[in-house]
Amino acid sequence: MPSSHIDDDDDEVGVERRNERARKGVARDAAPTRTLVVVPWRAERPARGEGGDTTPRSLDARVEEAVGLARAIELDVVANPSVRITEPKPATLIGQGKVEELKRAIEDEKIELVVVDHPLSPIQQRNLEKTWDAKVLDRTGLILEIFGERAHTKEGRLQVELAHLTYQKSRLVRSWTHLERQRGGFGFLGGPGETQIEADRRQIQERIARLERELESVARTRALHRKNRKKVPHPIVALVGYTNAGKSTLFNRLTEAQVFAKDLLFATLDPTLRKVRLPHGGDVILSDTVGFVSDLPTTLVAAFRATLEEVIEADLILHVRDIAHEDTGPQAKDVANVLSQLGIDPDDRDRVIEVWNKIDRLEAAHRAELLAEGARPALDAPTAIPCSAVTGEGVAALLDLIEERLNRGRAVFRVEIPVAQGELVAWLHRNAEVVERVDGEDVVSLRLRVPEKALDHFRTRAGRFIREVRGKVVDRDEPEATGGGYDPLG
Repeated sequence: MPSSHIDDDDDEVGVERRNERARKGVARDAAPTRTLVVVPWRAERPARGEGGDTTPRSLDARVEEAVGLARAIELDVVANPSVRITEPKPATLIGQGKVEELKRAIEDEKIELVVVDHPLSPIQQRNLEKTWDAKVLDRTGLILEIFGERAHTKEGRLQVELAHLTYQKSRLVRSWTHLERQRGGFGFLGGPGETQIEADRRQIQERIARLERELESVARTRALHRKNRKKVPHPIVALVGYTNAGKSTLFNRLTEAQVFAKDLLFATLDPTLRKVRLPHGGDVILSDTVGFVSDLPTTLVAAFRATLEEVIEADLILHVRDIAHEDTGPQAKDVANVLSQLGIDPDDRDRVIEVWNKIDRLEAAHRAELLAEGARPALDAPTAIPCSAVTGEGVAALLDLIEERLNRGRAVFRVEIPVAQGELVAWLHRNAEVVERVDGEDVVSLRLRVPEKALDHFRTRAGRFIREVRGKVVDRDEPEATGGGYDPLG
């Protein structure tokens, strides 16, 4: 049975052993742990979000998500009852009658672990454990256990450990049964000495301070990498979305990579970056990030700040939605809330693109309706891009929109190429975004945007044919040039 109860070790070795168990998450035997998932709910409670949205989150979807979280670490979910609560009880969250009813079920089914899909105070968790005689995890604790399983890089493990210890520090009185003892004084000094709870809390705080220093170093390293990437330069495009929305599958489709992608909550934890070629020759760096979830613990948002810096610094953000999910609206609200916590405006149309993923799971009529809605322009751009990361439908349109958004506001060149220079015209079509083409008797007139990496080659091959430049030339050598004062040969 999984257990986070701590051994009666009074020395530093014992504390380190406890911390190691915290880093590894719930310990499991060979056989899956028999688990009861309890989902408390309030009928009148509106969905999370802002703007007065009162669309309720589906109870069935909440139960499905809670069971999915438990199964993400291979727990054997024996039953998943939902429990209606009118007012949360300070001692146990749910009413005493329901507590006794669940106790009988726990005894009958030989349940070893109870997962309560709701935040529990330390007192509530301790009382339920005593009554049920089983280990109890709340939603935050379960998510921390999943993250402990998923972290593979040093950075990921540091972030998980920091979040785990921050969460654990406030719960010493709940789970550390030996902490009521006091160490005796030494010889003639007498006195009770430092209480065990004070000693362990101090050592946890020292470990947290060390982790924070290490993560500051990680943040500096990532900032240096971003600075170096800006010198190339390649724009950064970050994938964000609710967990299991299909971000990693889309990442693999766009990059032809083999990032772990599975129908599993929190399949991705450690960030991955790959280069993607855009339709007209430009390159971007695509970043796959950890999925968000409703009631994402604030300790995790804070601990993963170094990783989420990739989102904060991104030039463009793709909000991937599981459009086939019955709770796709409330899920989008949860993602928007986390983006707001990071200082990102989720309604910024110039920076955030919604990707309606998994349209292959929709009925034909609904799918056609979404495709039509996504194609309607709003503020000079589609409202969203419907696509399927599995089949590839809509991915080409997504790449076109990414390129259009990144090129928005950049200079548009007008060139007049002699018809005899057919190979140059073909090269421009392959390596630049052709906005307009007019074929004349003697010349081909093109209006086009050129990716940064192709500017030098463009000047060499077509500089003498440039007739006009409108807008800003985004170039590391010539940061700004407009109108007739621009020297096309640089």
